[in-house]
Amino acid sequence: MTSPTGAAATAVASINADISAIQARIAAIQSSVGVPASTGTSSATGSSSASQFATALADAAPSSDGTTVAGSSGVTGSAVVADAEKYLGVPYVWGGESDSGLDCSGLVQKTFKDLGIDVPRVAADQQKVGQAVPSLKDAQPGDLLFFGQPAYHVAIYMGNNKLIESPEPGKTVHITDVYQQPTSIRRIVPSASTLAAAGATSSGGLSAGQLTAAGLNKSVAAYATQFAAAESQYSLPTGMLAAVAQQESGGNAQAVSPAGAEGLMQLMPSTAAGMNVNAFDPSQAIEAAAKILHNNLKQFGNSVPLALAAYNAGAGAVQQYGGIPPYSETQNYVRSITSMMRAGA
Repeated sequence: MTSPTGAAATAVASINADISAIQARIAAIQSSVGVPASTGTSSATGSSSASQFATALADAAPSSDGTTVAGSSGVTGSAVVADAEKYLGVPYVWGGESDSGLDCSGLVQKTFKDLGIDVPRVAADQQKVGQAVPSLKDAQPGDLLFFGQPAYHVAIYMGNNKLIESPEPGKTVHITDVYQQPTSIRRIVPSASTLAAAGATSSGGLSAGQLTAAGLNKSVAAYATQFAAAESQYSLPTGMLAAVAQQESGGNAQAVSPAGAEGLMQLMPSTAAGMNVNAFDPSQAIEAAAKILHNNLKQFGNSVPLALAAYNAGAGAVQQYGGIPPYSETQNYVRSITSMMRAGA
């Protein structure tokens, strides 16, 4: 959104601060009389494969103020961004916390809850959890950007100076540049260096056992090492290549589609020839797919859904429609792969 300036900015900040205070007061009243908040901030039950897998990976991550954020370890910032992107186009609704309408803190709470992580409902309280990040140059995908002290607005950082937010009435959840300096930044999920110290790869690469636990088949999981290495080399989100392979070929390195796509990653012969690779060689196919997805992410602002849509329908189609093309195959393709990625997060 366009950032207001001068007197308008002061007025907007005042109004939003009042709204945040009202939300906090409502939550306090509900708590004092024993009425559960409508959003439900209890720990995740693990009913979804995503929350089950995240819970299996690690314990709670400590915040700088001594509190904990349940189940945050093992979930990557890339998974946070991918989940938030599910809600692109959902209209802003004050107090909204569902697919039919979301406010800024509702988007944040719902995104993290999808991944098995409980965070407070209002921006001013979300501003108190997790670890402080010194500046925007230190921010990583999945970090929370807060505006105001106490916060009257919150957004999810995507990397490359992009954020995703539910900004204000009359607008929808959207991606935009970071339009003003955040008042504070908080990290809810571990950084790549933290995961590496815990014994994961720097890209959060998943083992064969972790892939099968997330619902992928053993034929795909057999290439876990190659997937992890390529994701690390090409800076891809954790589990992306395995999920693409599952969707494309089900792990069959000799697969040929009715359209003529070949191999584990279903490369078209012209694409394979242009990249000088053998589509039926799994190692070559994985590296080629990693290069394609890396380039797609760069072209489309680090958006995982758009990168996947371009892999399926072509970058030209994504550019033509300004987003995921209105093809049911492509829409289902993106939905299926991002769901698998969340399950493995």
